[in-house]
Amino acid sequence: MSKFSQNWNDNQTVRHATSEQVAFYREQGYLKFGRIFTQAEMDTLRDHVDGLIAALPEGKRPEELDVPHFNDPWLFRYLTDSRVLDVISDFIGQDIVLWSSHFIAKPKGDGRAVPWHTDGAYWHNRLQPMQVITLWLAVDESTLENGCMRVIPETHTSVRNAIDVYEPVDKSRNVFPTQLPKQFIDDEKTVNLELAVGECHFHDAWTIHGSNPNHSAQRRCGYTMRYMPATVRHCPPEGGTHRIYLVRGEDRTDGHNQYTPLPEF
Repeated sequence: MSKFSQNWNDNQTVRHATSEQVAFYREQGYLKFGRIFTQAEMDTLRDHVDGLIAALPEGKRPEELDVPHFNDPWLFRYLTDSRVLDVISDFIGQDIVLWSSHFIAKPKGDGRAVPWHTDGAYWHNRLQPMQVITLWLAVDESTLENGCMRVIPETHTSVRNAIDVYEPVDKSRNVFPTQLPKQFIDDEKTVNLELAVGECHFHDAWTIHGSNPNHSAQRRCGYTMRYMPATVRHCPPEGGTHRIYLVRGEDRTDGHNQYTPLPEF
């Protein structure tokens, strides 16, 4: 039995953040939001994800569907949807770059944990300045029982130098191989971001976040859709293959960034 109401009014989908929501995000480093897509659109996305997971090669975990849009142009209909970009523009302006995306699908029973971390610690050498907003879209219901995302508010302004302090964790039980040490984690301030299907939340790249394993009987899948202002300079390592896409507005790096053309979708 779902803990959330299944009532879904497509007329109540949200296209813009309020000034109060933007202020909360800037102060706290995260924001729980409503629905952007319709129920039919979310049903279609879930069916598509089910197909991606079913096609995974033996040994590849469903938590590891990183940058799926590189090989699956169909996903751009969600990543570049005007409603998504309208909301993103409220936080970072009208010149928007798609930085990355990732399905983290925790299977029922043995879904892996996401250890405490900041995204900025992984990306800081490649982006100048390190400014990314993530839209976390609930493909499945996301609850405490199945390992919803957890954040520690206000850490986006206090842990930017916590880069070389990570310690190893058991990779067989975690999505990532390292975590922030315990001295950075304040359990009393932790916020659990439970979501109904189709709802979303946002977090800053420097906000400490993670999630518990999924030992429940329900899968937990979220789609992270990651964007940055077109003022951010992409500085890939030599031979790097990561692709970025200018999805709205104009480049603001004086031609520094090399953008991949948007595919047909």
